[in-house]
Amino acid sequence: MFVPGFAPPKIPDGEKVDFDDIHRKRMEKDLMELHTLIEAHFEGRKKEEEELVSLKDRIETRRSERAEQHRIRAEMEKERQHKLAEEKARKEEEEAKKKAEDEAKKKKALTNLSGYAQLADKRGGKKMTEREKKRKVLSERRKELNIGHLNDEKLKDKAKELWHRMYELEAQKFDLQHQVGRQKYEVVVLRNRVSDHQKITKGVRSKRGLRQ
Repeated sequence: MFVPGFAPPKIPDGEKVDFDDIHRKRMEKDLMELHTLIEAHFEGRKKEEEELVSLKDRIETRRSERAEQHRIRAEMEKERQHKLAEEKARKEEEEAKKKAEDEAKKKKALTNLSGYAQLADKRGGKKMTEREKKRKVLSERRKELNIGHLNDEKLKDKAKELWHRMYELEAQKFDLQHQVGRQKYEVVVLRNRVSDHQKITKGVRSKRGLRQ
C-alpha cells in the first residue's frame, strides 16, 4: 500500500500561524490516505475474487475430469464384462458340441456292438426270434427305479435323468431306423443289379446258341 508523504507545513518567522490552513491540509492528507486505503482494499478484494473464480474453475475442471475418468472406467468394465460373457458362451458352446460328439460316438459304438453281437449269434448257430431279441434288449436296458427312499428334490433329479435317457433312446431309434432304411435301399439296388446282370448274361447266351 502506497501512502504519499507530506512535509509538515512550515511556519514563517514573524508571521501569524493559520491553524485553519493547517487543519485543512491535515484533513486533505487524511482524506488522501483514506482514498489510498480504500483503493488498496478494493484492489485486494478484486484479486481475492479473481482467485476465487480461478479456484472454482479449477474445481469444476477437476470435477469434469473425474467424471470423464469414471465414464471411461465404466465403459472399460462394461467391455470387460461383455468379453467375459462372450468367452463363457463360447466355452459353453464348445462343451455342448463336444458332449454331442461324444454322445454320437457312444451311439455309434453301441450300434456297432449290437451288430457284432448279432453276427456272433449267427456264427454260433444260435437263432433268436424278433420277440426274443426284444425281450433280451429290454432286460438289458430296463432297470428297477428304486425311488421309494427319495425326497422331492431327488425325485425331480431322477425325472430329469429319465427324460434325458428317453431322449437318447429316441435319438438311437431314429438313427437305427435311418440305418435300416438305407440298408433296405442298398439291398433293393443290389437285387436290381443282379437281375439286370442275369438278363444280360441270358441274352448273350441265347445269341450264341442261335449262331451255332
